[in-house]
Amino acid sequence: MNWLAVLLAFTGLILTDSVSAQEPAALFKTFCAACHESDGEARAPGRNVLQQMSPEQILSALEKGSMIKVGAERSRAERRVLAEYLSGKKLGDAPLAAIPQSAYCSASASRFQDGMSGPSWNGWGVTKANTRFQPAKDAGMGESDLSRLRLKWAFGFPGASSASSQPVVLGGRVYLSSWEGDVFSLDARSGCIHWRLETEAGIRSAITLGMGAENKLVAYFADLAANAYAVDAASGKVLWKTRVDSYPLARVSGSPALYAGLLYVPVSSREESTAADPKYSCCRFRGSVVALDAATGKQVWKTFTISDEARPTKKSSAGIQAWGPSGAAVWISPTIDEKRNVLYIGTGNSYSAPVAPMSDAIVAMDLKSGRILWSRQITPNDTWNGSCPETARDHANCANQEAPDYDFASSPILLESSKPMLIAGQKSGVLFALDPDRKGETLWEQRVGVGGTSGGIMWGSATDGERVYAAISDTIRLGNKTDPNSGGGLVAVDIQSGKLLWKTPHPDCGSRRPCGKAQVAAVTAIPGVIFSGSVDGNMRAYSAKDGKIIWEFNTVREFATVNGVKAKGGSISNGGVAVVDGMLFTNSGYSHHSGIIPGNVFLAFELE
Repeated sequence: MNWLAVLLAFTGLILTDSVSAQEPAALFKTFCAACHESDGEARAPGRNVLQQMSPEQILSALEKGSMIKVGAERSRAERRVLAEYLSGKKLGDAPLAAIPQSAYCSASASRFQDGMSGPSWNGWGVTKANTRFQPAKDAGMGESDLSRLRLKWAFGFPGASSASSQPVVLGGRVYLSSWEGDVFSLDARSGCIHWRLETEAGIRSAITLGMGAENKLVAYFADLAANAYAVDAASGKVLWKTRVDSYPLARVSGSPALYAGLLYVPVSSREESTAADPKYSCCRFRGSVVALDAATGKQVWKTFTISDEARPTKKSSAGIQAWGPSGAAVWISPTIDEKRNVLYIGTGNSYSAPVAPMSDAIVAMDLKSGRILWSRQITPNDTWNGSCPETARDHANCANQEAPDYDFASSPILLESSKPMLIAGQKSGVLFALDPDRKGETLWEQRVGVGGTSGGIMWGSATDGERVYAAISDTIRLGNKTDPNSGGGLVAVDIQSGKLLWKTPHPDCGSRRPCGKAQVAAVTAIPGVIFSGSVDGNMRAYSAKDGKIIWEFNTVREFATVNGVKAKGGSISNGGVAVVDGMLFTNSGYSHHSGIIPGNVFLAFELE
């Protein structure tokens, strides 16, 4: 398969690597065939037409033309594979998207701290309990320092229209990933590149760092083709790669969690969206968590959130077979309970009937065996997919048009205070405090938003041990667009009582367009300060005491980058900021789902 090869460039300690893309026929069948192999009612050119095109034409359509929305969901490697497969011709040999050699670190700047000591932000939630709270000694800044926070450097993701993963920082290096399938190790102070790796598919999850064989630091992550990776953190060399789910639409959106030699990988899928096609036979995916041996990548256990495989149910008026139960995807990073030897996850809704009893639930699993210890379903009868209102015209695959789509998209937060509790935020707009010792019994619940298919509470809350802070999406759809004056805000809730302490609405858009008030990105807390990004492209800092906005930076602009890639900021979504050793790091730009402003920049701020 020389058409998949990518040149390896070595200069001193610089390494660029590549991991082969998926089998082209399987890619086409999964993501393209519904439109390009229809039965005479084609909404897109058939295979015979595509074969008359050059691979460059098809690639251009996926990256710049009429198919850009479809192409944005695929990595750079996947788009190239599809272009060659559909045209039957080969593209000219090309390396990774160009970055000048001057962007790479010199040998003198490439010294590597091979250990876990020092200030850091590791993994999705910075702690195994997913608190998303950085203590003062690691943050290196507080509320009084924000006036001295200045942009230090900017880095551009080549070819990308979204920059949304959670930054990870350790030992003076920043570890980043992109929807284009790039993984970078950058110098935290300068932004120069230590190494770059191209993976099989795009990456939305955070990287998790841990000590591997021979006491070497290893970077673990997973991609949107459901592959998990272990990579040498010093060089970027792939140590192992494991496919965690064979279902064609399976993906990993949540960040893997590492504990006691096992890597816990949450599995979700694109089938919920694919079901919008009335000709799609919906649905058979089952969410799961997979435990891999961190040293070898071999599967230790796999636990599905739906115990049985889907079976045929009914047929649509067009004769399309329906399947169920399905869904209960795990969109989020698992939470580790070291005291009880338990892993906690939140699940999404069912995709098809019959409803799954562990959909829209908080689930506890044994860390060693994956055995389900208890499950607490919060929203029953939530059977929703892209065929259901309000997003589709044809509802052939919709089992319940009244289903609210109330996933748990935010990792549970484990607190061991006077009363142990799990704090879980839902797209319903409700925060729940559950008792981990009483099978998830409700301690309190507090509504903080309206909720809906776009949230409610989306990608992550944070806590300082006294309060929980949650960003609110609450976007209202107007046809295929969103109401720019809907949604947004940040709230603080008392941990012990569940009382709403303050709620700060999103600032008014005024005449600015495009604009949106949704705050979907995960929030980050340091002592006295809460950081929250918005789809309008602003990163804001709020006072933990009263919710007052005390610092703001508008990322919607073009930036001169240290790697020479043209870059601009946009909507902020998914991952939140990382605050480490007097620096603040954030991505900017999002072209998927609730994103209204594409972008491809990573920003590093430093105290003057």
